[in-house]
Amino acid sequence: MAEKVRKLMNDSPVLRWTVLALVALMMFFAYMFVDVMSPLKSLVESSLGWDSGVFGKYAASEYILNVCGFLIIAGVILDKLGVRFSGVLSAGLMVAGAAIKYVGVSDWFQTTGFAQWLGSWWVSMPASAKMASLGFMIFGCGCEMEGTNVSKILAKWFKGKEMAMAMGLEMAIARLGVFAVMWISPLISAKFGGTVVAPLGFCGALLCIGLINFIIFGIMDRKFDAQLVEAGLATEEKSPEDEFHISDLGAIFKSKMFWIVALLCVLYYSAIFPFQRFAPNFLEETLGISAASASQLFSCFPILAMILTPFLGMFLDRVGKGASMLMIGSMIMIVCHLCFAFLLPVFPYKWLALTLIVILGVSFSLVPAALWPSVPKIIDEKVLGSAYCLIFWVQNIGLCLVPMLIGSLRASTGGYLVPMIVFSSFGVLAFLFSLALRVEDRSKGYGLELPNIKK
Repeated sequence: MAEKVRKLMNDSPVLRWTVLALVALMMFFAYMFVDVMSPLKSLVESSLGWDSGVFGKYAASEYILNVCGFLIIAGVILDKLGVRFSGVLSAGLMVAGAAIKYVGVSDWFQTTGFAQWLGSWWVSMPASAKMASLGFMIFGCGCEMEGTNVSKILAKWFKGKEMAMAMGLEMAIARLGVFAVMWISPLISAKFGGTVVAPLGFCGALLCIGLINFIIFGIMDRKFDAQLVEAGLATEEKSPEDEFHISDLGAIFKSKMFWIVALLCVLYYSAIFPFQRFAPNFLEETLGISAASASQLFSCFPILAMILTPFLGMFLDRVGKGASMLMIGSMIMIVCHLCFAFLLPVFPYKWLALTLIVILGVSFSLVPAALWPSVPKIIDEKVLGSAYCLIFWVQNIGLCLVPMLIGSLRASTGGYLVPMIVFSSFGVLAFLFSLALRVEDRSKGYGLELPNIKK
């Protein structure tokens, strides 16, 4: 029996890092699809008849169904049915949502009778925006569910090993998707005559590859579970104590640490992801450069994050200091957004913009690298999937509302000063919650400042 335990699949570096590669590539493709239209905002407005308010509503649509409760359901599915079923389901939702969005912005759809009816139905938005938003809603359900699923997968396969480094690498690979799409989307669009459809089709095809990746992962994970049962480290049937119950959600909601982490998460990410949607257009207007140049400039945002996040994960695994990293990351974000608001308009130089963008990327390394590996330290493993989903649910409330707020402020003020001040205020609140997290950790001893690898 001991011999079997020593030869578990996750004891093999090749196999556990292969799992990381399979799931991280799907998130890479997902991040590409999320921002495929961000560098094309000016083209979208001119060719599809959208304005900043419509674009903000479209950006918010990714999170609407999640806010309405899908992520809570996703957490229950994840904990009840496991990572394999949840992985294929969420990947399938992303592919389906991408297909609907592709149809919505296609030229032939605009000429259909359904498009004419859709344009006049309910709120005053172009039919293309309504259809694209519907697809983005469905995609968003799959994307957010997959994000939580990937976290639980890595917690499972890297338990007692390089968990923070693995999560850091996964985030780095995913963020590479933001870098890639900021370059690829304008290039593909220009190659096909200045169309929005071609970049969407390309990124949608990549999502299909990601779905295949999760099918392959499912085969590996099934064998791993069989090993755990054979080695006596798990049972095919869970005991009543280990079985997930709906009532466990109440225990999560009653946890003070859960709310501190969830509110820190929503405030921090509300100043990052909505900013990504508008950043290329902000740089285009502030620096007086083309949309393609602006998107290429902003593509540098995740570079330092990609480089630093795995090393920060390694540092967390061996040294710790997770709560301190959250505080430092929040402070960096505050400074960067204030500089975007007040400094860059006065000194509209590309080198200054690039410097601020790259430094903001450092913040985007520190906070997520420390945040997500800390959750297993404060939440029981049997409800870990639900906890991740509930944190994402709270986060999605902000990510749904903030793009609409920013789009409205942009349209009403005619500039980006007020939106950047709003982003900065989110950073201030995030810092206060990171401070509260550190105080609570010192009081209760959750071990957020301790290393992950047990010697």
